[in-house]
Amino acid sequence: MSILKAVRGTRDLLPPETDLWNRIEATARAVFERYNFREIRTPIFEDTQLFSRSVGEETDIVSKEMYTWEDRPRAQSEKAQSLTLRPENTAGVVRAYIEHRLGETGQIQKLYYIGPQFRRERPQKGRYRQFFQIGAEVLGPPSAGSESPLRDAEVLEMLAAFLNRLGIAGWKLKLNSVGSSEDRLRYVATLREALAPVAAGMCEDCRRRAASNPLRVLDCKVPEDQPIIAGLPRIWDSLDGASRAHFAAVCAALDACGITYEQDHRLVRGLDYYTRTTFEFVEDASAGQALGAQNALLGGGRYDGLSEAIGGPSAPGIGFAIGEDRLVLALQAFSQEKPQLADVYVAPLGDERNPAALALARHLRDGGLSVELGDGLFRMKKSLETADKQARSVVILGEDELASGILTVKHFATGKQFKIPRERLVEELAVLLTPSN
Repeated sequence: MSILKAVRGTRDLLPPETDLWNRIEATARAVFERYNFREIRTPIFEDTQLFSRSVGEETDIVSKEMYTWEDRPRAQSEKAQSLTLRPENTAGVVRAYIEHRLGETGQIQKLYYIGPQFRRERPQKGRYRQFFQIGAEVLGPPSAGSESPLRDAEVLEMLAAFLNRLGIAGWKLKLNSVGSSEDRLRYVATLREALAPVAAGMCEDCRRRAASNPLRVLDCKVPEDQPIIAGLPRIWDSLDGASRAHFAAVCAALDACGITYEQDHRLVRGLDYYTRTTFEFVEDASAGQALGAQNALLGGGRYDGLSEAIGGPSAPGIGFAIGEDRLVLALQAFSQEKPQLADVYVAPLGDERNPAALALARHLRDGGLSVELGDGLFRMKKSLETADKQARSVVILGEDELASGILTVKHFATGKQFKIPRERLVEELAVLLTPSN
């Protein structure tokens, strides 16, 4: 019988790597909540129309990559429904905003999420068919200031703080404006006209996109197409005065905070709902590259018309998504994570002392220490060898220790051994295990 394995494009996350994932997520929660964001959790599958109407019918995500199926009716009174595993989470958050009438509060909503997304794309370094994102959205009625460029700058400043706190050694912020929906229409017409005489010499995807969705041509990574793309018109030249002023205000706020950035005229992002500000944080090549050619750590942008596109009220917003899988790769390259050790290993000598060892472990855990419990069937040598691999200290519980209540403790970092009364064990271990000792 063949061995069953994880499906292609998915994988298991195991210790100690999950320690790093937990650190990233804990850092995200701590930083985002400092900016008054609160967590939202939406279903991992939605009505297919949500994505076709928001992300765009002609995007690769909708046309090629979504996991979609027909949910058959369970009763004659029910109708079949097309459902899709979420390929991204902004549309789901905006759907929840509309459904639960969050706009009626009159306040800006600042929401973050952490969870899996699904796309049927070709697996490659840091990219999987089930992948994990950390993201956030800021949206609300125009009267609450949701259109303000200050919202954009605050999100970007928060992301810089997040990456710095994680210890990402080098990042670069790329920034652009794709203008209003009217600006985009003008630019698409200009771009389609410019592509008409040159598209035949480009890759198959670009030939298809030149007619159906010209903006996606700018996302092409095929080396042979880059000289043609470099010569195409820039979206900046199609922006009206209001869009240019909005972008200038975003830049001015970033300058005031000391956040460095560079304007990338080719940055349009891959989803149809983006308006005005778009951005990516990428690896700085001077700091080394863990992600290869696809060097984006995270990206996002403004989506002022998305709520209306899926049947809701006006709710301008800006958001981002962090590819957690790729962020883990970057962190693993920048720093060597050390295995997480328990504070204490309780080593009973003889299986008749196992019950007392469990009671002692419970006492230590109640005191706030992390504890690994040994087994009295192990000989002393094996217990100490195991303890050295799994914990920072060991408490030996033999016949003498149990009778006297004076326990033998060994601190592995210093090699020192101590005798400590049981009633002072938690307190003494806490001092012993502080980083300075």
